[in-house]
Amino acid sequence: MGDPLTECHSRLEQQEKEIKSLSAEIESLKNPKNLEPTARLDELREENTKLKYRLNILKRSLQESPPVSALPCDSKAMLNINQRLQHIFGGAIGAAYPELEHPPLAVTPSQQAKFGDYQCNSAMAMSQMFKAKGAKVNPREIAEKVVKNLPDNELIEKTEIAGPGFINVHLKRSFVSQLLSNLLVNGVQPPPLPKKKRVVVDFSSPNIAKEMHVGHLRSTIIGDSMCRLFEFLGYDVLRLNHVGDWGTQFGMLIAHLQDKFPDYLMTSPPISDLQAFYKESKKRFDEEEDFKKRAYQCVVRLQSKEPDFIKAWNLICDVSRKEFQRVYDCLDIKLIERGESYYQDMMTEVVKEFEGKGFVELDEGRKIVFATGQSLPLTVVKSDGGYTYDTSDLAAIKNRLFDEKADIIIYVTDSGQASHFQVVFAAAQMIGWYDPKVTRVEHAGFGVVLGEDKKKFKTRSGDTVRLMDLLEEGLKRSMDKLKDKERDKVLSPEELEKAQRAVAFGCIKYADLSHNRINDYIFSFDKMLDDRGNTAAYLLYAFTRIRSIARLANIDEAALRKAAETTEVLLDHEKEWKLGKCILRFPEILQKITDDLLLHTLCDFLYELATTFTEFYDSCYCIEKDRKTGEVVKVNMWRMLLCEATAAVMAKGFDILGITPVSKM
Repeated sequence: MGDPLTECHSRLEQQEKEIKSLSAEIESLKNPKNLEPTARLDELREENTKLKYRLNILKRSLQESPPVSALPCDSKAMLNINQRLQHIFGGAIGAAYPELEHPPLAVTPSQQAKFGDYQCNSAMAMSQMFKAKGAKVNPREIAEKVVKNLPDNELIEKTEIAGPGFINVHLKRSFVSQLLSNLLVNGVQPPPLPKKKRVVVDFSSPNIAKEMHVGHLRSTIIGDSMCRLFEFLGYDVLRLNHVGDWGTQFGMLIAHLQDKFPDYLMTSPPISDLQAFYKESKKRFDEEEDFKKRAYQCVVRLQSKEPDFIKAWNLICDVSRKEFQRVYDCLDIKLIERGESYYQDMMTEVVKEFEGKGFVELDEGRKIVFATGQSLPLTVVKSDGGYTYDTSDLAAIKNRLFDEKADIIIYVTDSGQASHFQVVFAAAQMIGWYDPKVTRVEHAGFGVVLGEDKKKFKTRSGDTVRLMDLLEEGLKRSMDKLKDKERDKVLSPEELEKAQRAVAFGCIKYADLSHNRINDYIFSFDKMLDDRGNTAAYLLYAFTRIRSIARLANIDEAALRKAAETTEVLLDHEKEWKLGKCILRFPEILQKITDDLLLHTLCDFLYELATTFTEFYDSCYCIEKDRKTGEVVKVNMWRMLLCEATAAVMAKGFDILGITPVSKM
């Protein structure tokens, strides 16, 4: 069998040749001297339309992914069943109605078992398309014609037409069983990636000399999880921390450093509390005119890169980095720092480029740029000749597009910055740096963190909540919860500490990620540490219970691996079937998140998987014991394999969310 991608390309070339040939024949028939009958012309036009439609389908499938139909069943990659069904129904719709351009393709998992496993709901929308063209076609009639044109395939057992034109799809159990066996033998593998793309994610981004607070929590957690998703899928990911490490506040901090620690060039100053140091310098800046003037002079000398001032700047940055790193170590976050200072030398060229294209206007001494379609301008040069956040963000996006050669750029900041990024993106498109049809540049905004009083999350004194204090409080409450459940009596001190950290940091992350990032969410330790409902505590406990089943049966990893290669995963019981299908929805969940960057979908899936597993475990005996002695007398190995497949998918889901499960809790 040849390479499926090559075969698809050769079919594409062949059909393009046929279209050219037919188009030439049509043109010759249009010649008034030609006496060929009109019927022949109509026949050729219809054939040409069909070919063009098939050509578009081929092109689209090549852009999106390798032809799924050509993927062998024993491929290590997990099959996206929904995507496979879309290819099958897309072909059937094209064959049944070649005259419809871009017909709707709606394939979704069924909500109830009586309606099959998946549904194709395209017929109603197609009926509306015909109606718009002045033709009346019954949706049920459309559904019947689509079903008649379904090609032979390995996935569909049968179809039924219900209601006004829903096509209910029943999957072949033998094929689903085979997919589960592949997962067990090869592990949880990503779906095939048509092209390795470069992804830049800009997240976390605290300000130097200021402590990370709860406002940075969302950007850090959400950005890290997006990176983990793209990394698992096989993309080349650059994790960037665009810290605020340049600007006026550094003049103020350096002037204060010179006064408080005059020998800072010789002896490293003991600035342990940088927040207090910042507040002191800000108070002087606001109240002392001489200090303020000196602070501005320090900014100029820093921007001129005088060595003594660069050293002072580095000292302040290093103290901040150590504090940030404490937070990143707790949350297991990996980042490459490229602050505003990184882009300083690029900003002059960016301003020149905009001036050269005639996009810069003067406004009361400022240089501003109005991007196409935007009412607010970007200020690229201030009246004093300095640069702004707008300038550094333009330099940053240019660097990411041209130097990093990014195919996808994602900015993870609060939704309040949406309008700023909208203008930056519009300016980058206007100057020709990227085409949104080719390069994906997106602001993934998020809502604010609220306290239980539904107001912005603050301390009792009204201060912003320090992120380190929040994490330490999480650790304390996690340990209290574990001791309430008397886990300290059954776990070793090392196991107890691992469980404490897994629960504390896992619950904080999950509480954030399980909410739609666009909305505000209420921060509550009591809710996130509850081991009932859709929480990390519940899922972590569920995961350890699943892993304990094999230990109870004295089955080690080697035995499970061998069983995966030799034992058929039976799906005869309705709960086995429900669990098997749920496990295999993992690739389509990841595809959805890749498209919309909404990670709560993964949390909802993991919760559904855990509850579906509980239904299965309550109804289907994995291990049978002697009622008198309690000894294991029988192990139903295919069910043990379903336990293993569930745990494997849950573990990968946890990994994408940045949560570390433990084997004992």
